[in-house]
Amino acid sequence: MEVVLSILAILTVIIIVRGVVMVQQAEAIVIERLGRFNRVIYSGIHIIIPFIESIRTLEWRFQQQDVDGKLIITTQHISRIDLREKILDFDKQHVITKDNVSLSIDALIYFQITDPKRALYEVYNLPQAIEKLTQTTLRNVVGGMELDECLVSRHKINTELRDVLVDAGNRWGLRVSRVEIQDIKPPDELRSAMEKQMRAERDRRAMILEAEGQKRSAILSAEGSKESEITAAEGSKQAQVLRAEGEALARIRVAEAEAKAIETIRNTIGEKENAIGYLIAIKYIDALKNISSGNESKVVFLPYESSSVLGALGSMKELLNEAKDKAKTLADKGEKS
Repeated sequence: MEVVLSILAILTVIIIVRGVVMVQQAEAIVIERLGRFNRVIYSGIHIIIPFIESIRTLEWRFQQQDVDGKLIITTQHISRIDLREKILDFDKQHVITKDNVSLSIDALIYFQITDPKRALYEVYNLPQAIEKLTQTTLRNVVGGMELDECLVSRHKINTELRDVLVDAGNRWGLRVSRVEIQDIKPPDELRSAMEKQMRAERDRRAMILEAEGQKRSAILSAEGSKESEITAAEGSKQAQVLRAEGEALARIRVAEAEAKAIETIRNTIGEKENAIGYLIAIKYIDALKNISSGNESKVVFLPYESSSVLGALGSMKELLNEAKDKAKTLADKGEKS
């Protein structure tokens, strides 16, 4: 009797241990009953029927790095499916572009399992399936593009990869959130040629910029010289105009002064012709004086008609005498009055 009770106690403990399952947050477990899918249990405490219901395991690939930095890939059977977003990083893929250039491309995939049932029953070894699908799709996408387009069209490659993986992910119970191209490496000799091409292009642009700068400098210098000459010409023109206006004004002032002098002389002597002759004689004498001036001058000027000069001098004497007599007469009248 005691043996039977011991056996029952052991069976009870086994049933309790195997029948009570605790699921952590962001995890899921697939339960099968007699080999067929029964249900998916999520976070919390659940009870299953021992020996009749069992937990289905999932083959999953794990990546680790050893002390030398080498990537080690191991495959394990797991019973709990992680529902968090995961990163799948696989080895660099060698692909050939449309213009027959071999490239080494490193890609990352961010995905999350949304349906554990499909992830378990629709595909075998889900990480490996995602990796192989990514490799083949990457070869197809890059194979239709040339090298230059591949280097500048990472977003296009990411988008096409994501579209293909999203379509497959819907069948496999996962959601692909992002696909990122980490690095694209051409061969060493091609990279060296590209660097030389880039240096040549930079040198060409520098020469073009320098030539454009010299051209702009020459244009600005020519424009400055042009504006300077125009300004100088306008200044010279304005100076000549002002000089001519000044000379005209001076002549007007001189003419007005001469007219005033003639008027004064005429009022004094009473005859206009004698006043004019007096002024002409004065200018004539001044002209002769200026012509014969100079310490080294050996030229003697004689008038064409000496009698005319003598006559002019006589007229000047008479005019002076008459002016004196009138002035004296005016002074006597002033004293008498």
